Amino acid sequence: MAKAKDTKSDSGAITAYSVKTKTKNVPMVDPVIDVKSGRYIATGKDADGNKMAAIMSKATAEEHIKNGNAKKGTGWS
Repeated sequence: MAKAKDTKSDSGAITAYSVKTKTKNVPMVDPVIDVKSGRYIATGKDADGNKMAAIMSKATAEEHIKNGNAKKGTGWS
């Protein structure tokens, strides 16, 4: 059984854990990826408007931006 990644679903959208609803792989709406202290952090909201965040690798962040799943935020060089 293959393990699913927390920051990527089959549709290509960025997903994360929702602390408020305690559910995994919730798709983010309009995610923005910032670079803070060398970490790539996607921030956005779920369909209900709850704030979410996901930390990912540089390669994953660049792939999401290239595919149009997210926008670049602050900290990119």
